[in-house]
This record gives sequence, structure tokens and C-alpha cells, in this order.
Amino acid sequence: MKLQIHSTPRNSYSEYQLQAVTRHLNLSDIVLPFWGQRRKIPAYRITWLEGQGNYTVVHFNDGSEMIVSLTLKKLEGRLPTEIFVRPHKKSIINLLYLQEIRPGKSTTICLTNGCEIEVSRRKTTHFMRLVVAFQQEFLPLTTQYARA
Repeated sequence: MKLQIHSTPRNSYSEYQLQAVTRHLNLSDIVLPFWGQRRKIPAYRITWLEGQGNYTVVHFNDGSEMIVSLTLKKLEGRLPTEIFVRPHKKSIINLLYLQEIRPGKSTTICLTNGCEIEVSRRKTTHFMRLVVAFQQEFLPLTTQYARA
């Protein structure tokens, strides 16, 4: 059984909807170290983060990636908890890009860019609670901004 997250199938929310929700939730930009300098990145542009030892690969909504010399745990503290959730020890996802959840022996989530990420068995219940809470708060906002 698949659990669809969005009420209507879509690849992603529009740029306008993402910016409007970011303003509504008052989400700040994330500062990431990159090649000896710091880059300010809007939180809504990050699709998911993948831990690789002492480095983290940041995946963006345009398909690009950036390797950052920080651990996933250190980056987790910099991310807004309203939209970022850690379903597994090696990944953090942006709930704005969650498309479906495939429950089963091992729960898998699918993002709008086609990536599939496994949810840790120990974190499944907590993850599902966060997704439900997010949906209750966030989905009415996207329909509100879709009409504007």
C-alpha cells in the first residue's frame, strides 16, 4: 500500500508556492561552507542531504549537488525543524519534496526528484508522526498560495 502525500500528483510545488511558504513559516537561509567561503542557500531549495563520513552531499531541487565538509549531525542543527526530518542516520529530507511513503517490511520514501530513501525501523513511528503534523500545517498553506 502506498501513501500519497500530495492531494494531486505533481513533481513539485511551484517556485512561488515554495517562496510564499518559506516567508509564512519565517524560514531563514542556511549558510554552508564551500571551498573556503560561505554560501547562503534558501532552505526550500535543498531537497535532501546525504551523509558520507565527515562530509555531507547536499542535493538541490534543480538536480545539482554540493559537497560540504560538515557531518550530517552538525548540519542537522542548522536546518529548520519545520521542514527537515531525519528518517535514517545517513539522510535528512525536506518534507516539501516528499511525494509518497511506501510502508512495508522496510518503509521507503520517494521524493519528487525520483530518489528513494529507506526509513530506519526505529525511526518509522516518529517519522510518520512528523509527516502527519507537517501535512496538517503545510498542505492548507500550499492550496492557499496556489489560488493567489
